[in-house]
Amino acid sequence: MNWRNFLLVTVFGLSTLSFAQSNLLNAKTPAEIGKRTEAEKNADNDKPLPYGYIGDRDVFMGKTVWELIDVDQRVNYPMYYPVDDSKDLGSERKPLFEVLMKGIDEGKITEVYDSGYFTVKKTYDDIQKARVFIDTSDAGIEQLAAGDPISEEFITKQTIDAFHVQGYKIKGFWYFDKRQGELKYRLQGICPLVPDVYTMNKEENKNDAPIELFWIYFPASRDVLHGAKAFNEKNSAMPFTFDHLLNSRRFNAVIYLEENVYGDREIKEYMKENAQMQLLESERVKEKIRNFELDMWNY
Repeated sequence: MNWRNFLLVTVFGLSTLSFAQSNLLNAKTPAEIGKRTEAEKNADNDKPLPYGYIGDRDVFMGKTVWELIDVDQRVNYPMYYPVDDSKDLGSERKPLFEVLMKGIDEGKITEVYDSGYFTVKKTYDDIQKARVFIDTSDAGIEQLAAGDPISEEFITKQTIDAFHVQGYKIKGFWYFDKRQGELKYRLQGICPLVPDVYTMNKEENKNDAPIELFWIYFPASRDVLHGAKAFNEKNSAMPFTFDHLLNSRRFNAVIYLEENVYGDREIKEYMKENAQMQLLESERVKEKIRNFELDMWNY
């Protein structure tokens, strides 16, 4: 780890240190735990670490890749948990999906799109239609046909919640900064993968592949993600923000698509019905990008 990366990690670490169990040892009542004094708030420059400006001439090589994050993998648990609403863990212990949805509900995250190409924006109504499904049973329809109001028991409501999330897709740009002589990564978008709300409770659709709920343009959501903390299993007194978790790639992901001349076809389209070969191809793409930096220093 060079000194630049060490300082970067240190800055992120210090920004989260003041939050973890803030005022835990000085609180006189449980309500005071997690609350900072006004002096602490004023002294704390609690903002996401800004990206440095990168000129187009500084980018010697670039490659856009799409990756899949499986939340069933242990290293990715901080994105998924907690999902048990029966336990009152406090307002700060939230899964990534709830943080994103809260940001959308409050109007703090507005750059929401239907695909990872960020061309068509999704309205709040579009998001709600994809997330919430209200249906009426046959008995309720009979009541309506008879001219009677529909009873609540005959109305079913299905909502996509955090425990429905099966993974995330992310889009990022790997580039070689010739000014600093480094291979760098810039996250561009994130997308939760969930079952189709209209069919998820049907027996014949239980094995269907998850769908893309929406794509969020990551740079526009950094303030929201910086304000939410992910659980640090190794040191609960020093959690890290979701912004830091994603920017520093504290997760495991598999490349399923790299931009290509074939209309950005996915790996599974040319490595068909062979999961092992798909994983090997994903590793090949990763090594190809990584080796570009190594080859720059071979003489």
